[in-house]
Amino acid sequence: MFEALGRFLHRRRKPLLVLTLLFAVLSGAYGVGVFGDMKPGGFEDPGSDSRKAAQLAERAFPQRAPDAVVLYRDDDSTVDDPSFRQAVTSTVEALPESAVTGYMTFWTTGMPAQVSHDRHATYVGINLRGGDDNAKEESYKEIMDKLDAPGLQTLRGGFVPTSHQVSEEIGNDLAVAEGLSFPVLFVLLVVVFGGLAAASLPLVVGGLSILGSMAVLRVMAQITDVSVFAMSLVTILGLAVAIDYGLLIVSRYREELERGHTGEEAIARTVATAGRTVVISGITVAVALAGLAFFPLSFLKSMAYGGVAAVVLSVFFSLIALPAALGVLGTRVNALSLRRKNKAARQEGQGGWYRLAQGLMRRPALVTLGTLAVLLALAVPFLRIDFGANDARQLPDTAEGRQVHTIMERDFDGDAAKSIDALLVMEADATSPEQGAALQAYAQELGAVEGATGAAITGAEGTTARVGVTFDGGAISADARDLVNRLKDVPPPAGAEAYFGGETAVFDDTLDALAETLPWMLLYIAVATYVLLFLAFGSVLLPLKAILMNLVSLSATFGVLVWIFQDGHLEGLIGFDSTGNIEPNMPIMLFALIFGLSMDYEVFLVSRIREQYDLLGDPTAAVASGLQNIGRLIVNAALLMCVPLAAMATSGVLTMKLFGVGMVFAILADVLVVRILLVPAVLKLMGRAAWWAPGPLARFYSRFGIKESDAAPEPKRPVPVSG
Repeated sequence: MFEALGRFLHRRRKPLLVLTLLFAVLSGAYGVGVFGDMKPGGFEDPGSDSRKAAQLAERAFPQRAPDAVVLYRDDDSTVDDPSFRQAVTSTVEALPESAVTGYMTFWTTGMPAQVSHDRHATYVGINLRGGDDNAKEESYKEIMDKLDAPGLQTLRGGFVPTSHQVSEEIGNDLAVAEGLSFPVLFVLLVVVFGGLAAASLPLVVGGLSILGSMAVLRVMAQITDVSVFAMSLVTILGLAVAIDYGLLIVSRYREELERGHTGEEAIARTVATAGRTVVISGITVAVALAGLAFFPLSFLKSMAYGGVAAVVLSVFFSLIALPAALGVLGTRVNALSLRRKNKAARQEGQGGWYRLAQGLMRRPALVTLGTLAVLLALAVPFLRIDFGANDARQLPDTAEGRQVHTIMERDFDGDAAKSIDALLVMEADATSPEQGAALQAYAQELGAVEGATGAAITGAEGTTARVGVTFDGGAISADARDLVNRLKDVPPPAGAEAYFGGETAVFDDTLDALAETLPWMLLYIAVATYVLLFLAFGSVLLPLKAILMNLVSLSATFGVLVWIFQDGHLEGLIGFDSTGNIEPNMPIMLFALIFGLSMDYEVFLVSRIREQYDLLGDPTAAVASGLQNIGRLIVNAALLMCVPLAAMATSGVLTMKLFGVGMVFAILADVLVVRILLVPAVLKLMGRAAWWAPGPLARFYSRFGIKESDAAPEPKRPVPVSG
């Protein structure tokens, strides 16, 4: 099948390149508008009780928590000075009603919590017009330049301004990452290939994948909510995966040229071998990323949309456009060479990678146990992971939202808006005496729950009522989440339904949604990966081995991330301030992405080993020969993939920094430790059993397996291997 595809691509190479150019132009022109269609946030479960509580509150009451918090300060005068009051009130009163639905100042509420300890600062809470976060951000953009009060220091914070600042920071960081990545990658590709022509091709594939993914995301944004964070994944993953696949295709094509194949034959052999590997690898990565769509949170769904689009398009262009381009170039792919061609013939059993494999297979049990011990030791911190929600602390110190957060915690008494809100739908008018008495009794019961410091009715309108419960400690602490669940156990008034909202309830519902969905995602990924790897290699044990190795490698990565970002190690070196916890969406996203990319390298390596096993018939010789042929390419591919990810690790946004650091560590650990050291040792221990399948499954693989061509395989020729 793949061999026939390669011959077709060579015969239609020029029309295919014209179509590729047309696609790039159209997708680029359409996809550039995606930035205006994406939405901030997406970290909450839209079907949760806390979301229903928020919808009830929005319909029945003025917003309890402001969308924006604007901090005003004067080092010389206090809030008691008439000039201070005039500067603030005149500024907020002039804000347009088209963007602002209300505001609260210290002079209208009289709340001491709105004044700093030294009385030189105050904050104004502003409610923005809009039915969702995206609309509110548009309203904020309308007023953000109108918030400066004359003569006062002004800082913009709160949920909407902070989200806007995060989006801007990510956009700037992506531009910097791309600006750094492309030239560095080009230089490294020149070093790898030793020529300018070959080095440029993987970058072209990466650019095509990014343009196409942007267009796909814009289409998805017209159908459903797409998080602004998806663009970061598309840019980095599209570039990284496309370069991996491009590197594999171009390297194999040049290898076929060295063997004397030219024209159609070289393209056919390249697509039949490397092209097949790319397809299997890409499907495996896409399947893992698609698991994120199981979750109800739009952030994770968006990562599934963007990630699958980036990987599928990388496979498509690597399999279709790249061979067509190689067919046009022919031997000119080696043009503009910067080093002398190595004319030394390859000899079986020679080379550093071959000797490394032999050395590892002499002590396979020792290598296996030692490697697993190191990985499991790195995984230990993962056992004490503590989850926390995103807030302004993910921004750098220079960001206004981060400064407002810091000043509010340091200079103000508590959070005037912090509470757990019970939204009730009553069976009759909530303002009636009977319902009022029932509400009062309910509030007293809530206030008496262990962990609550009090409760009061904070609103009643029609059949909707709200009871606010106050408490000490952090809004997303474990104690606060436990309090929410105890409050839910209190029976509401007869005939009423209660929904709990507020920051604590939202975070608790989010954790519940993730915990309920995670087992199904894991089961889906495990089963789908097993089936794909069986169809690729015809073995019942190799897929199981690959899945178990991936889990060990992932655990080590998560352990390192907890040690760095939760415990606060390497803060100065990496440039971040630890929040003492990990945002819960990030490990799930990293799991799907790292699991898929780990299988990427597994397929690269085992495909070449399987190819050698079919040729040589000796499992030990196949491992050594396969590693000799693919080892250098896998390491180069991993290093190249780490370039854009390392650039992302320089981001000022904590979540993006964690993403970049986690991905770089995971890829290097997976390739340098798991694939290069552990896989050869384990395959030696497994021997021929690694390629075994029972009769019915062997026949199934023979008929439906993903093979290079439909031709019968060449007879095996056993080769003696020392050690």
